[in-house]
Amino acid sequence: MTELIAQESELHVLMREWRRDLHAHPETAFEEHRTAAKVADLLRSFGLQVHTGLAETGVVATLTGNTAGTGMIGLRADMDALNIQELNRFSHCSRHKGKMHGCGHDGHTAMLLGAAKYLAGHRDFAGTVVFIFQPAEEGKAGARLMCEQGLFEQFPVDAVYGMHNWPGLGAGEFAVHQGPVMAAMDLFDIQVTGNGCHAGMPHMGVDPVVVAGQLIGALQGIVSRNLSPLDSGVVSVTQMHGGDAYNVVPDSVTLSGTCRTFCEDVRTQIRQQMATMVEHFCSGYGATGTLDYRAGYPATVNDPEHATLCADIAASLVGNDKVHQNEAPSMGAEDFSFMLKERPGAYIWIGNGSAEDGRGLHNPYYDFNDEILPLGASYWVALVQGSQSVR
Repeated sequence: MTELIAQESELHVLMREWRRDLHAHPETAFEEHRTAAKVADLLRSFGLQVHTGLAETGVVATLTGNTAGTGMIGLRADMDALNIQELNRFSHCSRHKGKMHGCGHDGHTAMLLGAAKYLAGHRDFAGTVVFIFQPAEEGKAGARLMCEQGLFEQFPVDAVYGMHNWPGLGAGEFAVHQGPVMAAMDLFDIQVTGNGCHAGMPHMGVDPVVVAGQLIGALQGIVSRNLSPLDSGVVSVTQMHGGDAYNVVPDSVTLSGTCRTFCEDVRTQIRQQMATMVEHFCSGYGATGTLDYRAGYPATVNDPEHATLCADIAASLVGNDKVHQNEAPSMGAEDFSFMLKERPGAYIWIGNGSAEDGRGLHNPYYDFNDEILPLGASYWVALVQGSQSVR
């Protein structure tokens, strides 16, 4: 197996220090100014060429190897935190009220910094590595903005790779998918307009609350009765707003929620079915309905050839038995999907260990497992050293 960066080595200690400093100073979407400055300063100290300002707070650095060969690959880490009040009490907990690294982006950044430092001192690889430190993954599509602002025109990589920690997957293990990894995420608002009236005389108006309540149940029929049982989809109504008084039937009610899919055809089908259902279902009750459906992140879908390479690289580090290739994909969303729309590549999961006591992603008690920092950095290093065959 490929040699790993050692536990409690000098580099591991540094990565842990970087990670905990980032955890203590979380910054949310497009506000990662301290984080970006720290990342850029460290990369410069390693001897990399550093570029800043892409997508406001993004940082991109390049490093060319000393071995004969060409090609360029991109390695991406996200840097932003979440709007969550941390409930941990350890010494490196968040110092910013209402903000927290509750998804492990602090760990992702530290692992990619560790790989950059290692490779700067071990340039026995071919071609050029582009280290992409991306802002605003959490709901603000920083990856899309980086692409729109010319990331891959300025740094024309042949392939791009991402990695996310995964609570519930054992530390020291990986999961690699040959196709979809994370779902597409869309948002919707439905306004149901009736005719407000006295609550004691509902026959004098059209009650949009009743219509909206019936519509919530009816929307579930899109997945259960309109999609093929072999396709995956989720329609979740997560908000309902309407009314201001106990004795007044309101004039309108708004439903809001999210749709999750893996396939573009299914994504389109759900959107079309929702539009038809809202229009006709509401009119059947004498109300009117309007749908505002907004496409969010596309599905994150791995290129099979690059996924196979990633699985082989991971297996060289931990053995085949600790690389899971049959894990179910997640209905969570990930804006790395925008990068995979532009370039082939793959996005894998690295085990973060137990998720007991609710300490999964986006939980106020979550913390990144510092013990996996050397493995994550080693994976990036091994990928750079072994990726020439698919460039």
